[in-house]
Amino acid sequence: MRAKSGNPSRSGGFEHPAAFWFGVLACTAGVLLHLPMYIGARDMHYHLRGMRPDTPMIVGMALIGVGLAAVLYGLIPRGTSAIVESAARIRVRTLDDAPVNRQHVALLVVMALAVTIDVMKPTALAFVAPGFAQEYGLKSPGNPHGHTPVSWLPLTGIAGTVIGSWLWGWLGDRIGRRASIILAGVLFVTTSICGAMPGFGWNLLMCFFMGIGAGGMLPITFTLMAETIPARHRGWLMVLIGGDIAGAYVITSWLSGALTPTYSWRILWLISLPTGLLLLLLNHWIPESPRYLLARGRRREADAVMRRYGATAEEEPAREAEIERDVDRVGWATLMRRPLAAPTLAITVLGIGVGLMTYGFQLWVPTNLQRLGYSTVNSDYVIRNAAVLGLPLTVLCAWMYGVWGSRKTIVTVTAVTGATLLGFVIAGGSLAHHRPALSLLLVVPLSGVSSVVAVVAGYAAEIYPTLVRSRGTGLAAGMTKAGGVLILALTVAAASVPSISLTALLGAVPLLLAAVLFLWIGPETKARPLEDIGQEVMRGGRAGAG
Repeated sequence: MRAKSGNPSRSGGFEHPAAFWFGVLACTAGVLLHLPMYIGARDMHYHLRGMRPDTPMIVGMALIGVGLAAVLYGLIPRGTSAIVESAARIRVRTLDDAPVNRQHVALLVVMALAVTIDVMKPTALAFVAPGFAQEYGLKSPGNPHGHTPVSWLPLTGIAGTVIGSWLWGWLGDRIGRRASIILAGVLFVTTSICGAMPGFGWNLLMCFFMGIGAGGMLPITFTLMAETIPARHRGWLMVLIGGDIAGAYVITSWLSGALTPTYSWRILWLISLPTGLLLLLLNHWIPESPRYLLARGRRREADAVMRRYGATAEEEPAREAEIERDVDRVGWATLMRRPLAAPTLAITVLGIGVGLMTYGFQLWVPTNLQRLGYSTVNSDYVIRNAAVLGLPLTVLCAWMYGVWGSRKTIVTVTAVTGATLLGFVIAGGSLAHHRPALSLLLVVPLSGVSSVVAVVAGYAAEIYPTLVRSRGTGLAAGMTKAGGVLILALTVAAASVPSISLTALLGAVPLLLAAVLFLWIGPETKARPLEDIGQEVMRGGRAGAG
């Protein structure tokens, strides 16, 4: 079954390239038309509360709607049901002993950039919340007499990331990895208008859509890397790239300290425009899955991609083909049933723990530091310093994943992070008087959460069979946000920001439980071909356990 739109390799790799780039231009123009109101409010420190959308902003919204429709038409292929049926008979095997070549390096660089840009969105919520609460008079530690809690902002954003992770997990298996990644990049561009929204309700709505795009990027990037990187390098490289979450935290905290005193909290949303466009301009280095190309009947393009990344295509053995067809027929529900139920349970508990730590402990660190007496700028730099000190731990975690294996690394990193959080439970507010100790103690949670998120997404990309790999990775990524929705919903219900001790306790308990689960039922994936891991798991065994 061939694409009727011609050979995408000669037309920029898009189903309808003219429609796609028209859509990108329309979306960009629509975002730019939101800026006059923002710039015009510079004498009021860029406060837009109470203003009504002007004519350029309304025209910009219309352009964004038209642009998104054109982008979807330009990206999404026809006949996706036929793609899934054909793919069940095709297996793409990475040459496990192939060296990492220039094409792999280019892909890894672009994926690292994509992960950094992606994680900057939810990370920015921690630095946006204090200024957002001040402008709209919301209840927060800095304004305890407000009525509406500021927690509504991160709650809507993180709820969007949960939906985005699951939606993009499904899209990645239906329309291809490349198209899904690029679509998320376009949403990064369009939702930057959150920084120019005057109304409280509009801010929540745009933050929700921004979360959908941000939630979708991470699982697809890990799925694509798992399918293109040789097995002996796959695990540690995915963890290293995913660990760049700590780098995103460093960048965001630095931008917040440098820009928000002058341009207000809104600038942290508006910078999504240039970063999103940069990702789109680098689309040439984002390949499509060879398996997807084969299912579309584009064998020549698939062969070219496989030669670049060291892979071959072959018919699946009858047993594996039967298993994979069963997986596809059941879809999402199969992840919750035997034999996938055990790894899914371990991943789910760990993901929820990560979410509770990220959006309970980490999200409210700037706010809680201000509650403990630090100024806004000082709290930003305390966090930045801790994140910088933790960057080497990300490299260490990647080394452990490659040398020790996935199961031992997950157990060790999760247990150490959980134990460190217990230190905050014990010390509590007394850390405010010991700034060096506070910075050092923050190192493990701030760097540990990035390493754990990377390990969870990378592990899910390895452990699930091919036809549900994107779904499985989306489920894992979604669970790392679902814990955040839970803690933020409780925060909204309580109408107050929880203390640093309470958020640390809520994160520590599921992390320590997850460490026990992985020690007990977690399959090992070290340097094993994806097909071998999938077959072992589908038979109900612990792949490579030992």
